[in-house]
Amino acid sequence: MISDQRINTRVIGVDIDVVETEIAIVGIRGDIIAKDSIRTSDYAEPNSFAMALAEHAIMLAEANGGYENIRSMGVSAPSANYMTGCIENAANLPWKGVVPLAAMLRDRLGLAVGVANDAHTAALGEKEYGSAHGMQDFVVITISHGGLGSCMFCDTHVYLGNNGFAGEFGHTCVEIDGRPCGCGRRGCLETYVSGRGVTETAQEMLADNAVASMLRDTDLSPQAITKCCEQGDAVAIEVMRKTGEILGTALANYSSIINPEAFILTGEMTKVGQWMLEPAQKAFNENVFHNTCGKVKLLVSILDDDERDVLGASALAWELKEYSLFK
Repeated sequence: MISDQRINTRVIGVDIDVVETEIAIVGIRGDIIAKDSIRTSDYAEPNSFAMALAEHAIMLAEANGGYENIRSMGVSAPSANYMTGCIENAANLPWKGVVPLAAMLRDRLGLAVGVANDAHTAALGEKEYGSAHGMQDFVVITISHGGLGSCMFCDTHVYLGNNGFAGEFGHTCVEIDGRPCGCGRRGCLETYVSGRGVTETAQEMLADNAVASMLRDTDLSPQAITKCCEQGDAVAIEVMRKTGEILGTALANYSSIINPEAFILTGEMTKVGQWMLEPAQKAFNENVFHNTCGKVKLLVSILDDDERDVLGASALAWELKEYSLFK
């Protein structure tokens, strides 16, 4: 006998960033039906944030086809652990310690909720809708203003490690006793290659070198440094060259260990274009294990920045075993 049980055709994808949290209703084919947002920084403690997020998600769903059509929710967040459903000791979010966000939202929504770190959800989005479609072994690298993360797919499956924190690429040490990192250690890769790291490199070069540079009269940011590169500023070009060299060498080490088909770069730092990416490719080729040289691709994501994270969160939602208090 054919079951008459209704199939839910929509999920909620949530992307938690330091400043803003995006909420989207996403259809079964990855179509974003509606979006809303709340300011993450407005909520000093996690209970009030979870309550506001649940309320906005329900209202958005009700206004766009009804809450009864929602299957599940997927949440992308910094320092989130998919195995536990918790945000654990996030350096850049308002809430400290361990926040059991999946359980908090599940209790308020009555639906299955999955929580994973932003690199994990970005990788799911790339596999379903982006540059990794059809790949089995690949790594997604996310490079943002203050952080750098990664997620590995091995034989079509996400590799999370023993307790859910595999892929913390940004917290590999590239400089002994180097720059302080938000994780409490020094010399981490993200302190050199993130947007904040690039700005610090520019500040150091300007302090150590008396040569004229447009950067001296610029409010430093990756975007501003890139504009100076385009105008031929030698210091700006060297800042990006050095950044790309550090990134490419680190990727070569990563590649030599796991031998993926491709690295897919995402995030705001990919917008600096050739100024960082060409030196990264050169350093990668020079330092990767010789038997894999020329066999591992470095790609930039084809997904729109405004959609990637909520699409990845929605892909996480579809993977969850369905659960509902209303059936």
